[in-house]
Amino acid sequence: MKSMGTRDKLAAASGHRRVLFVVFAFATFLTFLYTTSHFATAPGSASASGSAAASTTTTSGSAGGGGQAGSGSGSGSGLPLPVFEALVHFASISNATHRMSDTDIRAISAVLRARAPCNLLVFGLGAESPLWLALNHGGRTVFLEENEFYVKYLEPRHPGMEAYDVSYTTKVRDFRDLLSAARASRRKECRPVQNLLFSECRLAINDLPNDLYDVPWDVVLIDGPSGWNPNSPGRMPSIFTTAVLARSGATAAKGRPTDVLVHDFQFEVEQVLSREFLCDENRVAGSGTQSLGHFVIQGGGAGDAFCSGQEESGEKTRRRRRK
Repeated sequence: MKSMGTRDKLAAASGHRRVLFVVFAFATFLTFLYTTSHFATAPGSASASGSAAASTTTTSGSAGGGGQAGSGSGSGSGLPLPVFEALVHFASISNATHRMSDTDIRAISAVLRARAPCNLLVFGLGAESPLWLALNHGGRTVFLEENEFYVKYLEPRHPGMEAYDVSYTTKVRDFRDLLSAARASRRKECRPVQNLLFSECRLAINDLPNDLYDVPWDVVLIDGPSGWNPNSPGRMPSIFTTAVLARSGATAAKGRPTDVLVHDFQFEVEQVLSREFLCDENRVAGSGTQSLGHFVIQGGGAGDAFCSGQEESGEKTRRRRRK
């Protein structure tokens, strides 16, 4: 998501809402047709379907770890496939200002189709935010946004949207110094497995609502904060925090990997920080686009390395310093 001013964001949101109104009206109609057709052609299976649905709901509730949390299995999506595809189709051909490309929208949607309903964490609010909320119907979707006014503007206009403003202290111009400091503290403050609430790493986001650190996130989309000029906060904190969340606490304990999607992957900060903390060996080949990096992170792990080879290189550096 390219950075934009508040006025541009509000104009984009206004235009996009008109498109989404048509999309959701069409989706509702499709859902009605699908449901009517389904029950008309299979009345004898209603009892069995109800039992199966109840079983799935019970399983999802226990796996999700919370009242709003989804199962993350992808097998119990609340949206029928025709409705899901209709939403993606209309979003991908919309002419909303500052929207993602249709290829990026479809690549992200493919991941959500496989995992939804799930626990979805999105850094950044944009033209596609209502789409991600809709595609994860039945799961929990949380947005983290740098602009407090934008959160207050959009949240009431989209029922069910859960968004929080985040204060970032980093600057793009300092990203290499911040990266060097994180590497030097990888065995201490900036280690890959830790409780972020008490982290003193300069790249860690530790002031979110406390319960968000206890959610087992299944998918994380990094599309914020802004990074368009040297004074922008940049996505260093969101990438680092995601890397730690995926390896720690409830996310690591859920027994399933975390899909991490990094938008604007063609830019230096996104590439360098993703290689450092999300790791090339975790990147999914052939998934995503030139401007979208897709990583799959397994939870847990020991040591002070995010990626293979980091522990060894760190030890060599310490030996040189001792000499």
